[in-house]
Amino acid sequence: MAKKSMGPVRREFSPWESPDHPPFIEFRNVSKMFGDFTAVNNLSLKIYEKEFFALLGGSGCGKTTLMRMLAGFETPTSGQIFLDGQDLAGIPPYRRPSNMMFQSYALFPHMNVEKNIAFGLKQDNMPAQEIEARVAEMLRLTKLEQFAKRKPHQLSGGQRQRVALARSLAKRPKVLLLDEPLGALDRKLREETQFELMALQEDLKMTFLIVTHDQEEAMTVADRIAVMDKGELVQVATPAEIYEAPNSKYVADFIGDINLIEARVAEKAGSLTKLVSVVDGFAIECDQETEANVGDTVWFAIRPEKVRIAHGEAEPGAVNRIGGIVWDIAYLGDVSIIHAKVGEDDHDTIRATFANISRMVENPINWDDKVVLTFDRDAGVILTR
Repeated sequence: MAKKSMGPVRREFSPWESPDHPPFIEFRNVSKMFGDFTAVNNLSLKIYEKEFFALLGGSGCGKTTLMRMLAGFETPTSGQIFLDGQDLAGIPPYRRPSNMMFQSYALFPHMNVEKNIAFGLKQDNMPAQEIEARVAEMLRLTKLEQFAKRKPHQLSGGQRQRVALARSLAKRPKVLLLDEPLGALDRKLREETQFELMALQEDLKMTFLIVTHDQEEAMTVADRIAVMDKGELVQVATPAEIYEAPNSKYVADFIGDINLIEARVAEKAGSLTKLVSVVDGFAIECDQETEANVGDTVWFAIRPEKVRIAHGEAEPGAVNRIGGIVWDIAYLGDVSIIHAKVGEDDHDTIRATFANISRMVENPINWDDKVVLTFDRDAGVILTR
């Protein structure tokens, strides 16, 4: 029998699962204050060598401040930061074995591509022959050979992004810091570049740390994601674990689309927990143990794509079958999103998503149709916070 998994993993790489594996980057009880404002609050985090790690969160959550402290552009108010076993306290940015790629790219407009890439190497007084070889290697890795003599204004946004990346990698830092690196690209180019970044990171066997507010970007490129809120870590896990097993309402709501149903615990029987919706009184059975007690209020979280929808009415007393009326429909081409009203209030809706696998549908679901929503016992998770 095939081993059950919470979701696909990008590669067989999980040093964080070994308690004896030393971290490559470590934040120990790090805090950063700006006057009375706490940007990072007593945060501890371990990142491992050759890991592609993402810091994810909304604006002002502290993710960029955390990266800037690692780069040396900000000094922690308290706590320690280690890189490859070395305490970084007091080491200026230009002496740290890291390099940072900024969202603005910060290319020199008067220099062509190869001179932009070579700039840092010349500052380090590398021999000219070695500089030439290193620049040629970076041009090849980033597929920029034919643009070597062009200046930044002669390049597209995606090409400028790759020049900035090549320049950041040319000095072969121990860790590459990426601050919202793809934010200026259009969606299609951004998606293509994400996969290029992943391939490049695996080829170079380097540690990449990316800061982003784009959840899809983090889910695509990262081995692990740290979700941040108000200067603290909310959850650190693989993309599949973050998506399928969020540890709080905040993470569940921040990552992807979610139905959050307020409910009370009605019965606990081993791994089976029975809930009753607080608002509309429908029953939910879930294959999950919970620390909540009978009578406690919890939240049942289920992704729209795990909810099946069909014409008809719910059978009384059936397991995880809820009757509803179609309230709204969004046709997105590849998928359709349906909001079904399941209570008296217009806001009491459950979202269901299904793939449009056929061009023609014999009996499509339309506005005001009576429908039945169904889902499996292991489709959702119970959240207590």
